[in-house]
Amino acid sequence: MAESIRATFAAAELAIVLSHFDLGVIESITDFSRGSRRSPKVGIVGSQGKFLLKRRASGRSVPDRVIFAHRVQKCLQTFEFPLPRLFVTRDAGTSYLQLREQVYELFAYVPGHSFERSASETRDAGRVLAAFHVGLDGFTASSSRPEPHGDYHDVNGIRTGLCNLGPRLTTHDSYSGNDAELATLLHSLLEIYDKCAAAVNDLGFASLSEHVVHADWHPGNVVFRGGKVAAVVDYDSVRWSRLITDVANGSLQFSMNAEGDVKDWPADLDESRFAQFMIGYRAADRLSAEEIKMIPFLMCEALLAECVPPITETGSVGQFAGYRVLQTIHRKLRWILKHRERICELAGKTHDRAVS
Repeated sequence: MAESIRATFAAAELAIVLSHFDLGVIESITDFSRGSRRSPKVGIVGSQGKFLLKRRASGRSVPDRVIFAHRVQKCLQTFEFPLPRLFVTRDAGTSYLQLREQVYELFAYVPGHSFERSASETRDAGRVLAAFHVGLDGFTASSSRPEPHGDYHDVNGIRTGLCNLGPRLTTHDSYSGNDAELATLLHSLLEIYDKCAAAVNDLGFASLSEHVVHADWHPGNVVFRGGKVAAVVDYDSVRWSRLITDVANGSLQFSMNAEGDVKDWPADLDESRFAQFMIGYRAADRLSAEEIKMIPFLMCEALLAECVPPITETGSVGQFAGYRVLQTIHRKLRWILKHRERICELAGKTHDRAVS
């Protein structure tokens, strides 16, 4: 089954879009392949500097959603949070350009490099997530526009996706007709999702107040320089939810062992990187004992929420066959649940180290 094709800009489309911004003389335009395949980006060098142009992915280009994301970014800029500056259009002075059903954003380019898995980078990623949460404490919901809510916790769509994955995967060559194995795997994944959702609910998730969360805190959305966070990018998923969903997903993503072919990924998380992320985050002392206990269960929910939708849509996750991904994720879920007390212990111990 072919993997999804990366979306690109047409030459005429670029010419029209760029005509709406003051960039000076354009010297070069190059494809920028990081991030979502459904959201094309190009790097631009001009007499006014370096820029990144992005077309929002389908489904994330609703004007209300864009306006909310830009409100969040403008609030973050008031306390010098590390994020790329948004540029306004020349004619309308808006922070985004809408042409028919497409929405475009232009950002200042932030130099740096991708995550190199160092302790300092991991710790700073946690610290900056805390700064994101603390800085938006006073952010108020709009009374005139709808704003996105929700998260990956206890979502019936994930359950439905797992129940319907069989026909999608049986056509893939990685499956090879293993009907009994596939049915057992999907049943176990559904049981794990239900078990984790119930545990989080029992720990009082519904009683937690909602705040603005980034909702996509992972290494691919962070630019590093000199062992520190240079910029956090991609605010397409920002929404109202519980802060612990960001913490659980962020600590998972920054401690994942996921190099090479998916079938060779180890089941464990990197405990050192997990601890460093939590040291960075807990310097702000934001978590209760109940929230810490939620972390391993929410990690499991986040893993399934990340994998099930793309497999439902395409049968794969990026370049990896969906059946193989689910087998590997199943091993990781079992490891997390087996070591959940250790995960909570590490998260709890980091508090003393963070505030000392």
